Amino acid sequence: MKSTFAWKDHTSRRLLKDKAVLVGVVVLSLITISPIVLIISKLVVEGYQQISLDFLIENTPDTFEAMTAVANGENIPGGIANGIVGTLLMVVLASAIAIPIGVLTGIYLYENQGKFMANLTRNISDILQGVPSIVLGLISYLWVVKHITNGFSALAGSVSLAIMMLPMIVRSTEETLKMIPQTLKEAALALGVPYHKVILKVLVPTGFSGLSTGILLGISRILGETAPLLLTALGSSIINLDITQPTSAVPLLIWEFYNDPNMIGLIWSSSLLLMAIVLILNIVSKQIAGKRN
Repeated sequence: MKSTFAWKDHTSRRLLKDKAVLVGVVVLSLITISPIVLIISKLVVEGYQQISLDFLIENTPDTFEAMTAVANGENIPGGIANGIVGTLLMVVLASAIAIPIGVLTGIYLYENQGKFMANLTRNISDILQGVPSIVLGLISYLWVVKHITNGFSALAGSVSLAIMMLPMIVRSTEETLKMIPQTLKEAALALGVPYHKVILKVLVPTGFSGLSTGILLGISRILGETAPLLLTALGSSIINLDITQPTSAVPLLIWEFYNDPNMIGLIWSSSLLLMAIVLILNIVSKQIAGKRN
């Protein structure tokens, strides 16, 4: 009888501890996600009012137009078309630079594991991932702004963003290729397939979902960067498609709006749009990664 009572008492204590741990995990999880929920709700509440077709297709208004609209209790006229076009232009250019270099470097690291140059490249890539974005902007300023375009430009901004993308693409490519069974590569080589075709026709297509996930995550990382663009792209009040001229971007516009008390309404709307784009890219990357798994 005593052993039975002792067993029941021990079981009840274990159940009580389990419930206490469960409650603690739930409470801590709610505390963790609460800032995110508050941020998103604040952006939605404050930002949806300015969202319209004009917001997407018109250039930013000047201070006088914004001040007049605020004084009359109206929505601020104009939009952020120049920022949207500039962001797309620089992201496309940065991707065109970073994706081929990053994928080829990742393949090199995969094929030369343990070698001195591969280890050195991997370490440099890891260090580069932790470098502050403002430093990368300064490097692009010294390389491109001072010596190539001789002025602020979309090309300079794209170079700084491409440098930011590289480490993530390199590591994701290498790790994706490591997950592919070695026997697949051996089978292709045994059939007499040339080495370059094994890489391009077997390994890369097989790991395409992993590669695309890394690329999308890299793009979502650079979409919200402001510091490097302040030193390279500078900004523009009109839509500019010339990569050798100053170009605006959504993060740059948010910074500019912050410095103008009449543009507060556009800050929230621009931030909401930027957050929505980043959220969509992350969801897509998760879906692709889920299919890969």
